[in-house]
Amino acid sequence: MPNLLHILPAFANEAELRLNVIVELNSTTINKYELITETGHLKLDRVGYSSIAYPFAYGCIPRTWDEDGDPLDIEIVGVTESLIPGSLVEARVIGIMTFDDGGEVDDKVIAVLADDKRMDHIIQYEQLGEHWIKETQYYWEHYKDLKKPGTCHVNGFFGVGKSLEIIKACEERYNQIIEPQLVN
Repeated sequence: MPNLLHILPAFANEAELRLNVIVELNSTTINKYELITETGHLKLDRVGYSSIAYPFAYGCIPRTWDEDGDPLDIEIVGVTESLIPGSLVEARVIGIMTFDDGGEVDDKVIAVLADDKRMDHIIQYEQLGEHWIKETQYYWEHYKDLKKPGTCHVNGFFGVGKSLEIIKACEERYNQIIEPQLVN
């Protein structure tokens, strides 16, 4: 099976803010699955250290490389039915959360499923409400507390413009670091 991480572009349709996303996990799980960069397979990276479950579906964006040495992460909010881990979905960007995970930059794009009519009216993360922001910040700042307390920090939530800046920087980093290593 071809490795979609290296074949697909980050954007399915940049003008419509639609990203290609490889699904890694769904909400309500404590299991952290991660895409293996070399093969494109999913691997159980770890079982969460507490009962705090992911409050959103989660995945990565092809042909991007964040400063933590992994593809750029993405939270897909408002998913009403579980997605199939390893599948490809299109998600529409509505913001980004900048994040420091134990001293490493590990930002999270915030998106909704592009073809879910229930989410068409959501065009910016602020529309998810103040409680969603608090819940998301709480999750990320506490999900590792039983292993490494106090090591994770949300630096802020930002709109689509900042999201695009970070996605573009991660595409460029991929082209500089990963692309030269690929065997054609």
